[in-house]
Amino acid sequence: MAGHCGSGALRDLLEWAGLGWSEPPSEGLVFGLGGGLGFTYLRLADLSPPIYLVGRSSELELDLLTRLGAEVDLRDTDDPVLGWEWVRQELQQGRPVMVWADIGELPYLNVRLRMSRHDIVVIGYDDDAEVAHVVDNDRTEVQEVPYAALARARSSRAFPVPTRHTTYFVRWPRTLPELHSAAASALRSSVQQLQGGDASIIPGAAVLPAGAVTAAGLTGVSVFAEDVERWPDLLPEAELDVALRSLTAFVEKAGTGGGLFRRLQSQFCFDVARHTDVAELTHAGTAVLRSADGWSALAAAGRSQGTTIDRWRSVAEVAATLPAQEESAVSTMEVAAAALELQGKP
Repeated sequence: MAGHCGSGALRDLLEWAGLGWSEPPSEGLVFGLGGGLGFTYLRLADLSPPIYLVGRSSELELDLLTRLGAEVDLRDTDDPVLGWEWVRQELQQGRPVMVWADIGELPYLNVRLRMSRHDIVVIGYDDDAEVAHVVDNDRTEVQEVPYAALARARSSRAFPVPTRHTTYFVRWPRTLPELHSAAASALRSSVQQLQGGDASIIPGAAVLPAGAVTAAGLTGVSVFAEDVERWPDLLPEAELDVALRSLTAFVEKAGTGGGLFRRLQSQFCFDVARHTDVAELTHAGTAVLRSADGWSALAAAGRSQGTTIDRWRSVAEVAATLPAQEESAVSTMEVAAAALELQGKP
């Protein structure tokens, strides 16, 4: 089990490859080394629910693999035969394969929500039974997925992007890079993402319909907090209720590791602090954990007791505190990165 599909899959693959720093890395350490902590907000009338939140970058998996010195070839195709042949070839060489799959097409998840960028690991197949053996962060046991269902999951055109049989070809290094430099690089990447406002995980504003709101990074958190104040004027009461209740899914349940990925990032900070004895990492972990608690409080307010307007008032009150908490988390991560770089110099 894991809190997030990408970091869970890559944690498992690192352990399979026998790589770590004195011990197999935790999921939080793996997530943080992706350098992909971020924030993106989208409000779009055509969506159901009418809002979308995500707290990570679109390139976290690739960035993690590159940062750790792996050779990675990310391939996609609209040819289902070729897409499955890629997976078979890797498995025949004894290598598990990470691929994208739409959660709505995976029968063992039994969900109605469509989301195409879900990472799963295929570890085997049975041509006689026509099933693939799949490891998923949301299940403790290996799952048997019929070929036809897996093909649909890997050819989905659902939100946010088509899956296109996307397949990761990974060649792991013999050893991992020194942790000080890798962790410092990852921290700076997350800081830059939040300061710069990378919104690449969702479609750009230019292709969205009029009236849509999208923003990212620290600016996006402020835009979100301000937009929440306007929700009763913009959304009919039924849609407002759905938006408020959906916050729990986006923040806690939708493979975020809790607190909109901030709990995973805090674990990364605490793990690096334990491995390196850099006190600034503990301070950063505490600040990021405080931000995670803020996002969790937002989700809880959205599902609290009371009328829809009462719950909206509670959500708006919590949302107003988030920009300052995120600013604090970013500033402490920036200080921690500098401290790691200083200590890591020969």
